[in-house]
Amino acid sequence: MLTVEIDPGSGFCGGVIRAITRAQEFLGDGARLYSLGAIVHNEAELARLQALGLITVNSLDEVPDGETVLIRAHGEPPATYQAAARRSLSVIDCSCPVVLQLQRHIREAYARLHEDGREGQVIIFGRVGHAEVLGLLGQVGGDALVVENESMLLEAIGAGMVRLDQPIEIFSQTTKSPSEYDAICQLLREKGASLTVHNTICGQVASRHEKLAAFAKGHDVILFVSGKSSSNGKVLSDLCRSVNPDTHVIGHASEIRPEWFSPGQTVGVCGATSTPKWLLESIAGAVQNL
Repeated sequence: MLTVEIDPGSGFCGGVIRAITRAQEFLGDGARLYSLGAIVHNEAELARLQALGLITVNSLDEVPDGETVLIRAHGEPPATYQAAARRSLSVIDCSCPVVLQLQRHIREAYARLHEDGREGQVIIFGRVGHAEVLGLLGQVGGDALVVENESMLLEAIGAGMVRLDQPIEIFSQTTKSPSEYDAICQLLREKGASLTVHNTICGQVASRHEKLAAFAKGHDVILFVSGKSSSNGKVLSDLCRSVNPDTHVIGHASEIRPEWFSPGQTVGVCGATSTPKWLLESIAGAVQNL
């Protein structure tokens, strides 16, 4: 027999819960609602919401005039709100408060660095092209450098894209790894940068790392449940695998393989901040029924 436990800290973060709750309330009245981008990076949850009538679009151009568009937790650049106003679209803004605060801090830092004709640079540690990062870049008209890892930072320094002779203020995408962010900042210090570091990783995300590592260590096998496009899922599944090589990343119960398990083992089921509790429970039930 297998012993199965669901990580109590896994499941939607507050920002995602808020966005999905507001979408369900609106759809409950039978109205059409257009989500600008996937409301959550989880295929199973997206399918559930689409069945309720949520329509996912990649651009405001796909939203008919007079309709309602939902801004997801990742946030959007100012240009999106301006375009919606020109089209007279109703907006349900579900931008995460943590992301909105980060956007404001980046705007303030940029203004501070360029006050009275001075020069300085904003660097964002995040995934290139990620929706949250695009929203952050939009706060400063795209005038910021995005780096994903230490090697990308070193390449940027070598190419002269990092201005080490000027003040630098660095921010992190809210769902990134705290240890990777620390390493990026340390590398800049070692290169002689005049650096101001802003702690902008979501507290809920940051606190999960230590607890999730302990959970992964405490089980023979780990099933990490995540959507394929989840940035947070990539970070956290890598963390699990680093402490427990017997970690399998899946998106649905149909992906479970019996050969992963042996009688008497303990199985831990956990997931990203974009993974719904009902899916974690479904996975745990499927393992118990093997």
